[in-house]
Amino acid sequence: MVISFRTRRVCLVLCVLLSALTLVLQNLWIPEGSEEQLPGKPRASEALPQYGVRKLALRLETLSSQIQALKRDNIPDRLDSLAETLQLLQKDHESSMHSVQKDLAMVWEKLDTLLKRSLTGGDTPPRTPLTGMPDSEVCKIPNDPAFPLCAGKVEFLRAHWRSDPCYAHYGVDGGACSILAYLSDREDFCPSLPGRNISQGPDKTHPKEGKEEAVIRADLTPLLELIGTGRGPAVRFMQSRIERLAGRWARAGERIREKLHHKPQAQLKVLLHPGVLAGGAGERFGELAERGGPLGELVQWSDVATALFILGHKVTFSTTLPELHRVIGAPPGKGSCPIQVPLPFDLLYTDYHGLAQLQACMGLSFNQYRCRFRVLDSFGTEPAFNQGEYSRLHGYSTAWGSWELQPRQYMTMFPHSPDNSFMGFVSEELGQDLEEEIQEHKEPNVAVVYGKQDYMWQGKESYLEAISQVMKIHGTVYQETGSPPRIPGYVLNHGLLSQDQLLELLKRAKLFIGLGFPYEGPAPLEAIALGCVFLQPRFDPAHTPQNSAFYRGKPTTRQVRSQHPYAEDFIGKPYVWTVDMSNSTEVQEAVRTILHSQVRPFTPYEFTREGMLERVFAYISHQDFCSLTPQPWPPENTLLARLGSLGESCTTVCLQAALVCEPAHFQLLNKPDTFSSLGLNCSSTSVEVNHLLPAYNERAQRCSLQREGLLFSCAGSDNSHKRLCPCRRYQPGQVALCQGCL
Repeated sequence: MVISFRTRRVCLVLCVLLSALTLVLQNLWIPEGSEEQLPGKPRASEALPQYGVRKLALRLETLSSQIQALKRDNIPDRLDSLAETLQLLQKDHESSMHSVQKDLAMVWEKLDTLLKRSLTGGDTPPRTPLTGMPDSEVCKIPNDPAFPLCAGKVEFLRAHWRSDPCYAHYGVDGGACSILAYLSDREDFCPSLPGRNISQGPDKTHPKEGKEEAVIRADLTPLLELIGTGRGPAVRFMQSRIERLAGRWARAGERIREKLHHKPQAQLKVLLHPGVLAGGAGERFGELAERGGPLGELVQWSDVATALFILGHKVTFSTTLPELHRVIGAPPGKGSCPIQVPLPFDLLYTDYHGLAQLQACMGLSFNQYRCRFRVLDSFGTEPAFNQGEYSRLHGYSTAWGSWELQPRQYMTMFPHSPDNSFMGFVSEELGQDLEEEIQEHKEPNVAVVYGKQDYMWQGKESYLEAISQVMKIHGTVYQETGSPPRIPGYVLNHGLLSQDQLLELLKRAKLFIGLGFPYEGPAPLEAIALGCVFLQPRFDPAHTPQNSAFYRGKPTTRQVRSQHPYAEDFIGKPYVWTVDMSNSTEVQEAVRTILHSQVRPFTPYEFTREGMLERVFAYISHQDFCSLTPQPWPPENTLLARLGSLGESCTTVCLQAALVCEPAHFQLLNKPDTFSSLGLNCSSTSVEVNHLLPAYNERAQRCSLQREGLLFSCAGSDNSHKRLCPCRRYQPGQVALCQGCL
């Protein structure tokens, strides 16, 4: 047999490689000539078969010589011998590599032992400072069925403990003992190590247990002090509002004390963190506030802080990220670790920006304490957007949703989303004397436009022109130095006014003109409270996330049919007129009717100080999202079950009956016998995950129940289901509370 030139070249390369490998292994081979015991060297009983490595080297030398002979002699018979040698080599290689691995592991362990002995200066078995127990006894990864994720978390931290300084802050140094101690003490992924004395375990107590009684306060000076100074224009606005209304808040506190008949309430520690004011976004928000930007959120934050303080709770206020980290005990780092101590607050009021900031600095503690969060959410969050997996699968995913809180933890500016809790704010209130004084000083032909930035006026020229033919129009538009605002010449512009100056102007005015934006702010209620009539445009078609840039991406499917739906639906004529802005005849007829009408100042009770204190007191007393078995609230006997028509949401079904949808009662309806009690025949019954359930399919006579509690929703409808709706009555002027719910 003649071996080709290519074969000879391959054999030559293989020979060179095998020779190099032989030299490497010979360098690794430790001679057996010395029996002296070296520090860290295994004793004879622990020694590995060193001859295995030497034997592997000899096999390689034999193989090399056979290849050389093959090249030289071209003898086919040598191929069989070569194959046999290769098989032996493979077996020896596997055995020797296994031995080398074991040997290296033992050498590493002995070197570690030697190092620890040199540090302690003795021959006693080393003990880890984290446990006080010998390493060999405590630092093995436990195989405990109660902690199935322990091993995986240990391996993760072995590889990534340097990715966030917070791990080192908690004592993790990459070793098994420090990792196991951290995972048992801080993250609860592993069982506690033997001998550990854990002085501070996870906080699992109910927020209201063991508290002193809250005492209603009258002096707001301490609140102004804790909010502090030097925080920028946004906080200065809040301070100014609190200070201006302090006397009226104190009187409302006295009235609510008498109304509650001294009902006790635990004094809670409450953190208020308006995330919109923190970081770079906060700086931009503050700058906008000085140029006519939105103030509605600041109004609500001011009033929430004041209500909590008046009711006697311990309030802490933070508006920067360093402040937030300090008050909640966040460890240094990037937010991968839980907070250092149990959350020192029973309730934490924030917003969507603040939720993201809290998640970034609390680590696993965010989920542990999520039941204590209350989120000020002006426009509401519907359950379909709140449940993460469901929203992704069904097209409801937005940048603002998927936090998976209980829907009633979101607190709105107006009661437009009954799935959420209505927090609100307070409007102006006038006593009898002030009402008469304002009526005397009203100027019937004065109208003030609701819009502090000139972009809001664009495209509204014909609408404003129609009004200007009947009344004198005033504006409060922000004006850049040397750059007049783009508004009609017949408008008397006062420039951007302070809150006090604006109120004085509204006391003179007869009409407050809405331009269609901003949506659902506090200003129309302020104007109505000062004796103005609010004129606003009707939206046809309704504004929705599909056709409105403002609502796009917000976690709601609401159809907004006017600039201020609450004013239209809950107040109405003669205080609120809603018109077709493009119909000049309709606009002028409405304005003339308003001009000759007599309207007294009006404030809905739920927007008075007393009404807000009553509502906040009820929420703190009864809303419990932390207990597994909370007391039912509102009481179960307030349920009024209703069956909707095709295409109707439960919000609509209840409103049409002069009721309100109560999401807390869905659980009472979500039973098979509810269908029969409503006279419905079920040919089949299913339990599904769908935010429209429980519901009835009339064509198929199919009854469907809800599987996922977070998806119980007053909002939502389709043309194939009649929804089962939990309605209830409400107190006059206080839609958030039922009769006897306080």
